[in-house]
Amino acid sequence: MSLTWLDEPTVEAVRAALRVVAPHLAGGTIVPRGLEPSDDPRWCAASAVVDGRFVAKFAWAEPPARRIRHQIRMLEVLRTAAPRLPLPVVVAASGSPAMLVTQRAAATPFFDVRHAITPAARPAAADDLAAVLAELHDPRVLAAVSEAAGPLPGPMEHASTDTLRARFGALIRPDQRVLVSFWCDRADRVLAAPGRTVLVHGDFHGDNHLWDRASLRLRLVVDWETAGPGEPEFDLRCLPGDCGMDLFTATVAAYERMSGTTLDMNRIMAWHLRTVLGDALWRAEAGVALPDHRTPAQWVDDLEARFAALGLVSGAAPSGTGAARARPPRRPSREPPPEGGAPA
Repeated sequence: MSLTWLDEPTVEAVRAALRVVAPHLAGGTIVPRGLEPSDDPRWCAASAVVDGRFVAKFAWAEPPARRIRHQIRMLEVLRTAAPRLPLPVVVAASGSPAMLVTQRAAATPFFDVRHAITPAARPAAADDLAAVLAELHDPRVLAAVSEAAGPLPGPMEHASTDTLRARFGALIRPDQRVLVSFWCDRADRVLAAPGRTVLVHGDFHGDNHLWDRASLRLRLVVDWETAGPGEPEFDLRCLPGDCGMDLFTATVAAYERMSGTTLDMNRIMAWHLRTVLGDALWRAEAGVALPDHRTPAQWVDDLEARFAALGLVSGAAPSGTGAARARPPRRPSREPPPEGGAPA
């Protein structure tokens, strides 16, 4: 598949691309999302709602165009390799220009419904999250996808612990700096040895799994452009912040039951640490507000509460790796901030 991309980030350029990729949609109403110029070619991509019924993803630089082409291939092979996954319905796809058009689902991002998931609704929500991840992480899925698609890229890099030690301290209170350094040291030890390798979504945060607002059931998983080989714990790294600790630990328990495998809670939290602090770091240094409009220091307070809920506090030995061995929270947890990244 040859690869080209839009000349510029404009509605007119999107319409011209639709004339090539999906001519029957080119005359429709186009409502762009994230259509802003960027100095960094990696992020020269956006999406648009077309006629209120379709979503078009497109790029105006090579790196995101490659990601769109990769997502097109992933959706194609996953329909056979993992048929129970709730995937978007593809309407049109092209590598020249790079564009993916899918049906717009009557569903809403998890961030918009998580407050409505009561203790009574929690088991079903945990089962939905776990079922998607257990299906995706089945070793047979990686084998089938690799055979069909060839070599796959790994997940996108996150901020290293060296970067966090060197630059994050300037954003937080002096009393938090030793704690962050300790967490980074522990993450290095935990992740020193490689984990199991499965196919991961790579960006499984609350804007990329969509839910039915009435039934509070998971309907769709979107944005497969970073799917590739990785460890299962990497795909759960956003859940402690996105879901809150009760739903997170319920999801881990459901995953272990469904998959017959054990997740390492220490590895999940090591990736969680790097994801949360890395997100706060780049936003602060770029002058971009955190999603919940709080401060990096407050996010560190949230992290401390999550580690405490699992018994991972002040250098104490971990209480265990599986969800069944995690201790309950010692104090009520606060509503977590949406720490996932940009929406699909």
